[in-house]
Parts: sequence; structure tokens; C-alpha cells
Amino acid sequence: MFAPPRLMTKGENTVLRLPQAACITDVAGRDGFQMEKEFIPTEHKVKVLDMLTDSGMRKIEVTSFVHPKAVPQMRDAEEVLERIKRRPDVIYSCLVPNLRGAERALACKVDEVNVVLSVSETHNRRNVNMTVEESMAAVASVVELVRGAGRRANVSLATAFGCPYEGDVPVDRVLALIERCLAFGACSITLADTTGMANPTQVYRMAQLVMERWPDLCLTFHFHNTRGMGLANILAGLLSGVTSYDASLGGLGGCPFAPGATGNVCTEDVVHMLQEMGVNTGVDLDLLIEAARELERLLGRTLPGQVMKAGKRRCLIPVGDFSFKTEGVR
Repeated sequence: MFAPPRLMTKGENTVLRLPQAACITDVAGRDGFQMEKEFIPTEHKVKVLDMLTDSGMRKIEVTSFVHPKAVPQMRDAEEVLERIKRRPDVIYSCLVPNLRGAERALACKVDEVNVVLSVSETHNRRNVNMTVEESMAAVASVVELVRGAGRRANVSLATAFGCPYEGDVPVDRVLALIERCLAFGACSITLADTTGMANPTQVYRMAQLVMERWPDLCLTFHFHNTRGMGLANILAGLLSGVTSYDASLGGLGGCPFAPGATGNVCTEDVVHMLQEMGVNTGVDLDLLIEAARELERLLGRTLPGQVMKAGKRRCLIPVGDFSFKTEGVR
């Protein structure tokens, strides 16, 4: 039995009971940039990441310590971390695929290491050429190393809401993997909708099951907007009590090892929605929009983010700028 969305009565209106605050992690530096075929100059990456820091993001996934042959875009990982400006109140995270990647990340003094495995056997083999069991052993070694170095270790479970090769993923399998990751010392868990297969009802139910079992777990949802349900899935997560979400500036990104995995949920669109609903993110939306527009300029193409095009809801058009034309109206 799943609890219905939480409601709160206020006067004559019934409104959704939402958390007062939420934490958004921007992943454009890793999940966004890794999809770009042309190498992005390091100075451009640093500029965008610094703008994210200036906007008030609490956590930023900066880069990935993968082998350059696997993802050439990430070949400058060390240089990016060396050149960005860091603030003590911001968590700078990096993704690693194995022990060697973790060693490189720790040498750069990252605040958090994020290691990924797939819930789906087929996706995991295509992603890292290992079975899920083999990946679990590798993840356990990474977590042990990172925790021993006094750093945070996050485990991301890819294809947690569905696999493009296998279809539906059993919820019990997701829960079993979470339990094992926590047992070997993971500080937090991210459940990733790698190819945008999740729907709001599924998200709400998943959140309820996880939080009922581990009420103190630091849980993050990572959604893609591949099929246009990213914001709706975040709302479902918020109603279930989950307050931590990944998003990518401008909606940039996807998974290079999964067909059709385009379009991370867009950071500025998420922040705009939350702020309009009264959920505090601590982010300066104007600066975030400026960063998204700069990213679009640097890449030289239109990005899928909506708020950077339309502006904030409360940014109204001055009456003096309005001219009414009837010609051609249908």
C-alpha cells in the first residue's frame, strides 16, 4: 500500500505539501560535457563551472576520471580541477569508473567520489564490460579507498527506473543493490533514470519504498528528460519527501553508452520550478540563466533549456514594448 501525495489545507485551498528546501547538483561538467563529440577547450569548461559556483550551486559534478580512450572529452580532468575556483561551502564531486580513477580523483582533492554501476546486466556490460557482480566488487574497493582517504563516496545505480535493452527493472533488485552498497560503506545513493524511462507514479512508489526502509538515507534522484517527464518526475519525488536532485545546465547531456539517452533534466528549469513553488534552492536564478546562455554560446548551438529562452515567469514584458498586430492573425 502506497501513501497518496501529501496534501495540506490552507484556507479554502488544498495545496501540495512540499519540502521547504531542496539541493540541486549540477552535472553539466561531467554528464553534460561527456556527450560532446568535439573537444571543449578546458578554459571554456572552467568558465562554465566557475559560473555555476558563483550562482550558488551547493554541489557540482565537475568531471569524470575515465580513460581518455573511452571518453576523450574527459582527458583534461586533472587540469579542470586544478583551474576551477573552489568555495568551502560547495561540494565538488567527480565520477570514477574504477580504483585507478578514484586514485586520480583523490590526488586532485575532490570532496566526493561518485562511482556508478547499472542495475541492468545488459547495460552494465555495455557500459563497463563487466557483470553487475563484478562491478559490485569494484565499487566496494573504490568506496573503501575513498572512505579511507576521508572523502565521501556516493554510489549511483544506473537504469534504476528501466533499461533500454531489458525493459522494466525489478524494484526488488534496486533495493537489494542499495542494501549492499550501504553495507560496504557508501555515504549516499543516487538512483538514475539513465534513458528517461521513469514516470511520476513509478518515481513516487520507488521513493516511498526506499525511504520507508532507510529513512535516514541521503538519496538523490537523477532524471533525464528524454521523453519530456523530467520536471514531473521531480515533483513526484518532492511529494514523496526526496529533496536531492541532479540536473544539467541547459539540459545538456545523456549517456554515451545507451541509445536515445539524450537530455538531462535542465538545471535552470528545475530551479525556476522549485522557486515558483516556494522551495528554496539557495541558487541565484539570474546568474544560473546567465551561465546557461554562456554555455549555449560556447557550444555554438541551441540547448533544450526553456527558462533561458523565455525568461523567468515573473520577468514581465514592459507595456511600452508591446505592439499589437492584427495582420496575419489566425
